[in-house]
Amino acid sequence: MSTQTTSPTTPRRVSTRIGSIAESATLAVDAKAKALKAQGRPVIGFGAGEPDFPTPEAIVEAAVEAARQPANHRYTPAGGLPDLKQAIVAKTLRDSGYQVGADQVLVTNGGKQAVYQTFATLLDPGDEVLLPAPYWTTYPECVRLAGGVPVEVFAGPDQGYLVTVDQLEAARTERTKVLLFCSPSNPTGAVYPPEQVRAVGEWALEHGIWVVTDEIYEHLVYDDARFVSMPVEVPELADTCVVLNGVAKTYAMTGWRVGWMIGPKDVVKAATNLQSHATSNVANVSQRAAVTALTGDLSAVHAMREAFDRRRRTMVSMLNEIDGVECPTPTGAFYAYPSVEGVLGRSIRGRVPTTSAELAGIILDEVEVAVVPGEAFGPSGFLRLSYALGDDDLVEGVGRIQRLLAE
Repeated sequence: MSTQTTSPTTPRRVSTRIGSIAESATLAVDAKAKALKAQGRPVIGFGAGEPDFPTPEAIVEAAVEAARQPANHRYTPAGGLPDLKQAIVAKTLRDSGYQVGADQVLVTNGGKQAVYQTFATLLDPGDEVLLPAPYWTTYPECVRLAGGVPVEVFAGPDQGYLVTVDQLEAARTERTKVLLFCSPSNPTGAVYPPEQVRAVGEWALEHGIWVVTDEIYEHLVYDDARFVSMPVEVPELADTCVVLNGVAKTYAMTGWRVGWMIGPKDVVKAATNLQSHATSNVANVSQRAAVTALTGDLSAVHAMREAFDRRRRTMVSMLNEIDGVECPTPTGAFYAYPSVEGVLGRSIRGRVPTTSAELAGIILDEVEVAVVPGEAFGPSGFLRLSYALGDDDLVEGVGRIQRLLAE
């Protein structure tokens, strides 16, 4: 068999732009855990960021009925069904007090498409995006795909994973165009208090910086935490603010792929033009299901939140019992984000991890528990564990980690 060589003039098989994209770390961990389970291994996965509950039955029935309607077998407007846009308008006013029009809404194939299209619409090459860290693994990749430059602003457990205005100001340059804001946060579960949301919004307004605010976890808050929407706290910011959201986390609909972006009319129109060439309309059956989700009551959501709250308290308590682990109590979403710096450098069954990635590998190899290392979200030294899984599996999985690290 001959060996093919590549000369300096041979075109690249994969473009530099696409070749530089990192695989989604959270999906990779989840896929590995599922593959091991399929082999009969007793793996417990804390990697996936999705509710373990089924989609509420009324939503499923709406989809079944929609699938029988010939009108849903055809192309529909690229920007979303009018009924769904109106439902998003009404839901946004109901849940956050933000009043918008249907012409400010674009329905997307899940929240990820909303993230990408927002940055693709706002950024020119070289524009900088302030990215509070720890951050969701997809944000910096979408920024880079759009030609932008992500600028990390790190806040550790000592400050509750909440960046300050002073930190943002220190990172601001003449190239800064956008601030990405996510509260409640993935991966940390941190929730910014209203006064801090207001302060950040006023700072962005003062300096002419756009805000892209991800509100996908708005209904998942605990204790005394309260979700507030930045353009409601700072109404003058509305003309330079894009709100991202979707049905995935609130209604246990991760696989249905319905998200949206809300923003100024010109930005939404431009993003709609992009989507008209990229994907056309979101699947109509999913859109019809989303209408039912958004126009129904929130009883199923409240039941899920109660379960997440119980699991949250169990997980944090168990993690903080481990010597060398520090886990702040998250007040939103369904993630715990412990610091494991006190564990690094120890010998664990003959292996000495120096990074959280190495520690995650040891935990998977030795006790068959899948967690996501901090490197996926910013600096090393942390692990992300989702508590969106059954109570028994949660206790067993964290228990395995406890026993391993106690040896």
